[in-house]
Amino acid sequence: MLLSQFKRADGSVAVVCREGTEAAVVKGAESTYALAQKAANTGRSLSAVIAEHGLGEAVDLPRLAAEGRLILPIHHPDPAHLHVTGTGLTHLGSAAARDAMHQNMGAPTENLTDSMKMFRMGLEGGRPVAGQPGVQPEWFYKGNGHALVHPGQALVAPGFAEDGGEEPEIAGIYVISDKGQAARVGWALANEFSDHITERVNYLFLAHSKLRQASYGPEILVGDLPRDIRGTSRIKRGGKLLWEKPFLSGEENMSHTFANLEHHHFKYDLFRQPGDLHVHCFGTATLSFADGIHTEAGDVFEIEAAPFGLPLINPLAFAQKQSAAVTVQAL
Repeated sequence: MLLSQFKRADGSVAVVCREGTEAAVVKGAESTYALAQKAANTGRSLSAVIAEHGLGEAVDLPRLAAEGRLILPIHHPDPAHLHVTGTGLTHLGSAAARDAMHQNMGAPTENLTDSMKMFRMGLEGGRPVAGQPGVQPEWFYKGNGHALVHPGQALVAPGFAEDGGEEPEIAGIYVISDKGQAARVGWALANEFSDHITERVNYLFLAHSKLRQASYGPEILVGDLPRDIRGTSRIKRGGKLLWEKPFLSGEENMSHTFANLEHHHFKYDLFRQPGDLHVHCFGTATLSFADGIHTEAGDVFEIEAAPFGLPLINPLAFAQKQSAAVTVQAL
């Protein structure tokens, strides 16, 4: 089952449920978030809650996408209560991509030591016995709901950014029940948009490089995630293909289990606050930047993988550069 959302002509949100090629509006659904919270707080599955609502009129998802009417497949009514986070060095080959990204830009080998140590820790302890915690991964914060852009909309690099690069990932979508229990809604394609030039200056700038916009969707896969996911990441410039590369995800291609990554995120009380929504990106081993690609305004990122329905497409834009420092008002 795949879930998505679109804006009606009157500005209201409609939730769409898709099975195969058949897509229809979920009757009486205020939002995907409302459906998920209902499921989490009643102990029922999301599919059962949707079945209770029933399906209404059929919709043409590709047409809605072409018209720019698809929005994020789930959102929080208060963007400050949506957390966008991620983990890195979780995929087999991700350390090699990180090495290539730094070395291709002339970074000294000794700067990579901590990354390689973290990757090896994951290989050795990222797949613990079920029910037991393993080694914790690299973790980072990207922002809240204000940092998200809808599928089809531009990912905007800030004026001080050095780069705007795609990262094709799988994101886990979670709501927190009224009792503080994390509940997984499903999985979605994500573009964990980052600034790789800033990161390569010094690895301690990773936190800065991740404070960028992101996008996910257009559809959420509800249910089990395939263990072997094979997708494609591409960049188009002027309507022509600039770069394309397959990417792998799913536990068969990872050094960590999803259960271990979820544990090390939700072990913090901060991330189990009732009513909150989480979008957690699980990492990648495929970057155009590692292949020497330098993106430009107007480039279009496309990320697709068969289990997730429609591709995630976002153009790239850069905000106007500003030389003046941001000032703080004294009260």
